[in-house]
Amino acid sequence: MTTAHHVPGETRPGGRTARTRQAVLTAVFQELGEGGFAGLTMDKVAQRSGIHLATLYRRWRCPEGLVCELLTELSSDVPLPDSGSLPEDLRALARSIAAFYGEARMSGLIEAVVSAAARDPQAASVLRSFFGERLALAGRMVRRAVDRGELPADTDPEELMSALGAPFYYRILIARRPVDRDLAESAATAVWAAARAGAYQAKETDGGPGNGTAPGSG
Repeated sequence: MTTAHHVPGETRPGGRTARTRQAVLTAVFQELGEGGFAGLTMDKVAQRSGIHLATLYRRWRCPEGLVCELLTELSSDVPLPDSGSLPEDLRALARSIAAFYGEARMSGLIEAVVSAAARDPQAASVLRSFFGERLALAGRMVRRAVDRGELPADTDPEELMSALGAPFYYRILIARRPVDRDLAESAATAVWAAARAGAYQAKETDGGPGNGTAPGSG
């Protein structure tokens, strides 16, 4: 993904519900560009989008919900690689993540939502939902690799993809330094080596093996 994002909803036509979502996310994107997360309010988004305030609260509940929806929209532009080789796919995905969070607005968004989640259970819920959906989607890469015989059959897709993303969030949230291509390369290389060694095996529980896999990712 490049760092030049399209305005949300720009090329996603649909019915009334889709148009509402597009108008709201476009407004959120513009509000964040002008005032940052600290200045984002439901009232401002309602005014800019022309969508009733009650609708915003019913669908998104809070500003953090709006931001997570925006992150989901923008991150959906990050392609899921399918080269036929997991190490190549991991490298390509890591580079796309680095490009995505290499833009200050994107790293600022995730930083703000994580900070809010530490204080607000509602924000924590929407953040878990965002990451759960992303992990489930990316886990398809791991399943394809298992089917090709590149990885042990009991490899946990969610654990592997969590390990790939972890260095980026450490860099953004803890070290507070920019992400770059070198980080992408080292993260992909380390995760591939660990996966081949069986580091991400699904843990057995009372429900049986493979219980760590994110639901709905098949």
